[in-house]
Amino acid sequence: MTKASISLQDLRRRIYIKAKSEPEWRFWGLFVHVCKLETLEEAYKLAKENNGAPGVDGVTFEQIEEQGRQAFLTGLKEELEEGTYQPLRNRRKEIPKANSKKVRTLGIPAIRDRVVQGALRLIIEPIFEADFQDGSYGYRPKRSPQEAVQRVAGAIAGGKTTVIDLDLKSYFDNVRHHILLEKIAARINDADIMRLIKQILKASGKRGVPQGGVISPLFSNIYLNEVDKMLEKAKEKTRQEPYTKLEYARFADDLVVLINWHPGNKWLVEAAQRRIKEELEQLQVELNEDKSRVVDLTKDESFAFLGFEFRRVKSRNGKWRPHYTPQQQKRKRLLEDLQRIFATHQSRPIREVIEKINPKLRGHCNYYRTGYSSRHFSYIRWWVSRKVRRHLQRARGRSGFGWKRWSAAFIYGELGLFYDYKLKRYQPAAQPARQDT
Repeated sequence: MTKASISLQDLRRRIYIKAKSEPEWRFWGLFVHVCKLETLEEAYKLAKENNGAPGVDGVTFEQIEEQGRQAFLTGLKEELEEGTYQPLRNRRKEIPKANSKKVRTLGIPAIRDRVVQGALRLIIEPIFEADFQDGSYGYRPKRSPQEAVQRVAGAIAGGKTTVIDLDLKSYFDNVRHHILLEKIAARINDADIMRLIKQILKASGKRGVPQGGVISPLFSNIYLNEVDKMLEKAKEKTRQEPYTKLEYARFADDLVVLINWHPGNKWLVEAAQRRIKEELEQLQVELNEDKSRVVDLTKDESFAFLGFEFRRVKSRNGKWRPHYTPQQQKRKRLLEDLQRIFATHQSRPIREVIEKINPKLRGHCNYYRTGYSSRHFSYIRWWVSRKVRRHLQRARGRSGFGWKRWSAAFIYGELGLFYDYKLKRYQPAAQPARQDT
């Protein structure tokens, strides 16, 4: 009797349960699931949703659809099963870093390689998800940057006002392949899977994982998981039920550690810094000493995490609370992007301009809806409204902004300009920390 194949979702769930219940188990027989059309179909669907630029071969999703998606996926399946699959080299693209003349280099795989990476990720991700720690949020299922922000805000609300703000130097470019492969092999005993991973890593060069690769975020989390484990252990070791002295949050290579304010905890700050440095040295990851620092929120200092500026302020009722707002440079970058659209579409109909700017406004606002973003949003709404009105006036050979001529109902209703600047108020749960220790 032939058993009906279980769905991909069920398979992932079973793998996760097995990995969670047996932390030392090494999985085998996984490659056959990577090669299944069901897995490749799902990986293709996810890659297409993310869209993105083509790789070095120049092949686009439109071309794949025209020539036949099913034939494309069947061809990949056969290459994988026959062992003839070879990933193409990544297309390199440089993008400027914020507030810097330096650039960040993205490695963009071809669509065929994105699909294979996605299929591999779908199968092996549940294994490592079972091993990841609570303080890790970067690109994990059912986790978001906003949750990491709330974790940090909750720690500050709980009195953890000494902050170790860490910056890793060129982290993604310096991941050592042999160390990463050792960590993966500790959980996977499948020669075909390991060969495929080696091929993917080799396509990115002698070391590093490409920023832009589908599976790179998973690799980066696997690589830094020992750092998370160390911090989790430190958190539990210094716990005095129900209070904690230490909290941390990591999103990819962005890491902050927050420690209770009491002077008696100075040793913990020094110990945490020393242990983090030791763990990173084992991974051959360097700290950017110029950007890494210890921040004291009780002295009106601030630090940045995931695009938010954090500080501590006194509320109207006299209690200290976390205050976190979008960084100024994030607003500046958004407005510069919007300005380019307005400048390059001066002679185009306003509806066409609005179609271009709405997705950027929506993405920005959805990300920064948490925290204290009211003033930030108000300025953006005012700035965009002026630019739209000016465009309308110029098209009719008029000066000014037409405040009386163009009503808000027309601009936001008839023209459909984005207007959802509503905040989503999260109340960070204060993570307890003793004030007398």
